[in-house]
Amino acid sequence: MTSVLINIIVAVVALLIAVPVTRKVVLSQKSKRDAAKIESAEEQARSIIDEAIKTAETKKRESMIEVQENSLRARNEVEKEIKERRAEITKQERHIRSKEDLLDKKTDAMERREADYAAKEAALNRKIKEVEEQHEKAMYELERVAGMTAEEAKAKLLEEVREDATTDIARIYRDINEQAKLDADRKAQEVVVNTIQRCAVDHVSEATISVVQLPSDEMKGRIIGREGRNIRTFETMTGVDLIIDDTPDAVVLSAFDPVRREIARIALEKLIIDGRIHPARIEEMVEKAKKEVERKMKEDGENAALEVGVNNLHPEIIKLLGRMRYRTSYGQNALKHSIEVAQLTGLLAGECGCDVRMAKRAGLLHDIGKAIDHEIEGSHIQIGSDICRKFKENDTIINAVESHHGDTEPKTLIACLVQAADAISAARPGARRETLETYTNRLQKLEEITNSFKGVDNSYAIQAGREIRIAVVPEQVSDAEMVLLARDIAKQIESELEYPGQIKVNMVRESRAVDYAK
Repeated sequence: MTSVLINIIVAVVALLIAVPVTRKVVLSQKSKRDAAKIESAEEQARSIIDEAIKTAETKKRESMIEVQENSLRARNEVEKEIKERRAEITKQERHIRSKEDLLDKKTDAMERREADYAAKEAALNRKIKEVEEQHEKAMYELERVAGMTAEEAKAKLLEEVREDATTDIARIYRDINEQAKLDADRKAQEVVVNTIQRCAVDHVSEATISVVQLPSDEMKGRIIGREGRNIRTFETMTGVDLIIDDTPDAVVLSAFDPVRREIARIALEKLIIDGRIHPARIEEMVEKAKKEVERKMKEDGENAALEVGVNNLHPEIIKLLGRMRYRTSYGQNALKHSIEVAQLTGLLAGECGCDVRMAKRAGLLHDIGKAIDHEIEGSHIQIGSDICRKFKENDTIINAVESHHGDTEPKTLIACLVQAADAISAARPGARRETLETYTNRLQKLEEITNSFKGVDNSYAIQAGREIRIAVVPEQVSDAEMVLLARDIAKQIESELEYPGQIKVNMVRESRAVDYAK
């Protein structure tokens, strides 16, 4: 708006300057005729100038008015905003004052409550002191009347309660134990030897798991892998459950198939030594472990046949013999048991005048079915006889395999000798050189456990460690306490010893009175 006004003023000034100049030129060049026209032009110019001045003044006034209106509007908005903020601040101040008043009231109430609690606590302490004084007086009076102190009365009462409870517990335990024995004897008739072996509760931990030591607990995370991919690959490739728990520096391999468990153990140890644990490496190590176990099984089978002097065995039978190295029966290694039976059968055959080589062959193969009874349904006897028929073994061998547990009538003297040798190897303690030291240590440990109990005079391990006979001091152990002592000793033996079958804890309490007639 200001630039327009300036332009108009400049134009007017220019026109005013130009008019006299124009007038002189026109007067000098034109005649007086044109004077009228010039006069008219001057009047028009003056009118234009006047009009321009008026227009400029009008524009100037309008601009000033507009500026004043904008300034007034802005000032009103600022004043409105200031009023709103003042109102909000006033509201917050009122709210804060109300909060302060409420807080002051709560503080006063809390102080009054604390004062009340202090007064009540003081009153309660006085009452407690009075009660304690009355209790002491009552206890003193009771002790005076009873003629004994409170500790003596408590000890006597506890002794009476303990004796009654011990008698009741012993009676209940004896009744339960006798009933359990009756039930066990009845159910034992329904359990077959093969089922006991496959489900052997006493040895399931030994027969189904292997422990692999780790250099550190950090290795557990690497075995598991990102999102568990390493452990899933390992379990899928081996068919074995890999248990990783809080056991320090160790993991557990669990499987009923001993060969798979051995493959998994070797593969995992190789992976730990190698350090590169990922799915591709796991597959490679499992394949190497399979080949290694197959090679070891073949070598073990050949060594077993060579040890007992049995020749011309089918290669598949040799592999099955080697497989028995990873099979146990009631704590005995199946392959070593078979070698021992073969040697015993050969000795017996030599004494009886039978074919020693045939007898050793029958003894070596009598349990061949145990090599794969985890994979094939049926008893190891039936599986073993089928294997012998498949690989064209002699009928004498087949009959010895079928009859070594009495399921089939023995048709030859060799079959009877295999039965006898199998019974000797299974029942004779310390028959193998490598278990003799373990056997004697177990008997010593058994006697040490029983002698450690209070009230035991002496103990003797008899029946090749299947029974422990314990003599107690009659003055220290009553008939009722003897039942509980036998139970405690049995539990201690179960927790500290490893043994095949069961151990009978036989307690003996005898009181004697001796006098002389003179």
